[in-house]
Amino acid sequence: MKSQREKYEAATRELQAPFAMVDLAAFRANATGLTQRAHGRPIRVASKSLRSRELLRQALALPGYSGVMAFTLPEALWLATDDPTLSDDILVAYPTTDRPALAELVRTPQAARVITLMVDDTAHLDLITATVREVAPGPEAPRIRVCLDIDASWQPLGPNLRVGAHRSPIRTPAQAAELARAVVARPELELDGIMAYEGQIAGVGDAPPGRPFYGRLLRTVQRRSAIELAKRRAAITRAVRAVADVRFVNGGGTGSLHTTGRERAVTELAAGSGLYQPHLFDHYRSFRGRPAALFALPVVRRPAPGVVTVLGGGYPASGAADAHRPPIPYLPEGLSYSATEGAGEVQTPLLGEAARTLSIGDRVWMRHAKAGELCERFDVLHLIDSDTGAYEGAVPTYRGEGRTFL
Repeated sequence: MKSQREKYEAATRELQAPFAMVDLAAFRANATGLTQRAHGRPIRVASKSLRSRELLRQALALPGYSGVMAFTLPEALWLATDDPTLSDDILVAYPTTDRPALAELVRTPQAARVITLMVDDTAHLDLITATVREVAPGPEAPRIRVCLDIDASWQPLGPNLRVGAHRSPIRTPAQAAELARAVVARPELELDGIMAYEGQIAGVGDAPPGRPFYGRLLRTVQRRSAIELAKRRAAITRAVRAVADVRFVNGGGTGSLHTTGRERAVTELAAGSGLYQPHLFDHYRSFRGRPAALFALPVVRRPAPGVVTVLGGGYPASGAADAHRPPIPYLPEGLSYSATEGAGEVQTPLLGEAARTLSIGDRVWMRHAKAGELCERFDVLHLIDSDTGAYEGAVPTYRGEGRTFL
């Protein structure tokens, strides 16, 4: 029986490294695992984690997936207008101040029907409203749908002790209701939804390797955070619905589907990273995904016994600078970085016993720390099915279609 590495090598033998690859069998298995943890809630696909329209389409075709969570308004406009069959429900996950994009949204009724903007400040409302009045004054102007972004961080001792991301200033039911009233007071806008993303649970693995005491502390913090947020999210939903009905309440992420999906107030979840399973998502007790997105680098030097050098490789992930941001060598097993060089811009030395078995021209398979950021490095994703060993062709990334949104 062929090993995973042998399957990858056989399916891609005609390709010249460096290249990026998605294992469709792993992708589908991961998708199933996500829906099994979602407690029947539909999952909105986070486009920033895939950054390929074809992979977005394949995810949305699977049971349990509905809608897109985009990361910029220009991206959402492109998805909505260039290929209207992709999705009729696109939520922009972050507020925008892009005036030309807002003007395009107002001028494009088709896009305005399917795109929902994120807001957490009356300044956002004023900007959108001013654009509508400038671009399309009069009764024919489309109503722009907006979603309230709620701070989901845990603050057990008040704002001076925050566990979680610095996102929205809207935290309490009263604040959310006040912003909801500001939305409905503007006839140019329509209140469409509520979102609260608990990054301190969804994006932080609760079983950090080699740190058992920290892991126990982390799990305690995440458990208490989840309890507090569930109560607050329900209260916020009640307060907002008392002002105006909303179509959806969104929460969760790859690492928190199993807890957020139990909340009665939540009508849908969001996930994306778990489809590719980058290495930052390896350390959760509640699930184990299969690495689906990889990139192959060619061995170009053998500078010393037990050392090979591959071409490229310096593709760090965003976030706080630490040892977890670089990609990791995946196959063959037993390779690690040089402590003095790390992952390089043009070349990357790799050390270990496995290096003794590699020859010039061989490949090392790598895993990125995050999901979609890998696609900013490659024009296409080569698709294989490791269950059958078949090569399924290549599809463009956003970059391959000439689109770089951030």
